Amino acid sequence: MKRILVIEDNVEVRENLAEILELYGYSVEEAVNGKDGVEKALAAPPDLILCDVMMPELDGYGVLKILSQKDSTLSIPFVFLTAKTEREDLRRGMNLGADDYLTKPIYKDELLEVVQQRLAKQERIKRQFSQTSSQFSAFIDEARGQAELKKLSTDHRLRPYTKKEKIFTEGDYPRYLYLVETGKVKLYKTNDLGKEYIINYCQAGEFLGYTPLISGQDEYTFTAAAMEESELRLIPREDFQKLLNVDPNVTSRMIKLLANNVADKEEQLMQLAYDSIRKRVADTLVSIVNKEGTTEFDILREDLAKMVGTAKESVIRTLTDFRESGYIDIIGGRIHIVNLDKLASIPG
Repeated sequence: MKRILVIEDNVEVRENLAEILELYGYSVEEAVNGKDGVEKALAAPPDLILCDVMMPELDGYGVLKILSQKDSTLSIPFVFLTAKTEREDLRRGMNLGADDYLTKPIYKDELLEVVQQRLAKQERIKRQFSQTSSQFSAFIDEARGQAELKKLSTDHRLRPYTKKEKIFTEGDYPRYLYLVETGKVKLYKTNDLGKEYIINYCQAGEFLGYTPLISGQDEYTFTAAAMEESELRLIPREDFQKLLNVDPNVTSRMIKLLANNVADKEEQLMQLAYDSIRKRVADTLVSIVNKEGTTEFDILREDLAKMVGTAKESVIRTLTDFRESGYIDIIGGRIHIVNLDKLASIPG
């Protein structure tokens, strides 16, 4: 029997949820506030957590933050319970790692559907990592590969870059693996007419420049430049390749990064081929939110246009349209996402 922890300070709401869930075969434990919920989750980790956002002593955001930092509870499906007036604040919770949310008043069918979906997804994840011991070992090896790379990076020099300063250019010989310590770096290609197209950007904790080091290429096929004041750790090619050859965990990590990049580039090409400018701008804004973990950010309109693959003027017109539609706000040049769901659902 699946165990569900309901963290809700409103007695009537809490008891109503518990009654419905128990009626449909779930075992339910109730917590009267956030502090009580954290204690009960850590003492006996449930299969799923339903948690109110606004509570005394410790709110839902605090509960999620604490539980996501504990090994025993970090993978438990977490669903927020929220009033309609709090719905705009939910992006904060989703950025912290919440899996879903239910808006009050909560109806039986909607409650059961969300619970069933989240439990079913969790079961699929468990099966994926527990089918065989070799699969679990591969997962651990990949994590160790990331740790070894970070350890390697601490032994090498840190170099500052000013805004717009190039780190390397197309055609340069690849001498280093780079780790972004602070700031942001854009990766872009230039066509025969000198027009730029941003293919990706990296922020703190991300590696760049590893593709030619792994494939043995003698030159970079794109340019990297700082989008703001940044600091990068420079790991010499020889040191990285030595680690790559002797530690399969690092090789596994790099292969995964490359595979993810290939999938991202295929998606970008599909968008350029088939999606409208309006759709591409919306999708790019959504991807920035997901990458940055915040709904407020600064980005040069010129850089945004290069990511979208269109003219700067077209991006500015589209942003104005989004602002007039209530999807975003622009304050002092800074973009504030007001309605992420609307942006994500804009048709192609």
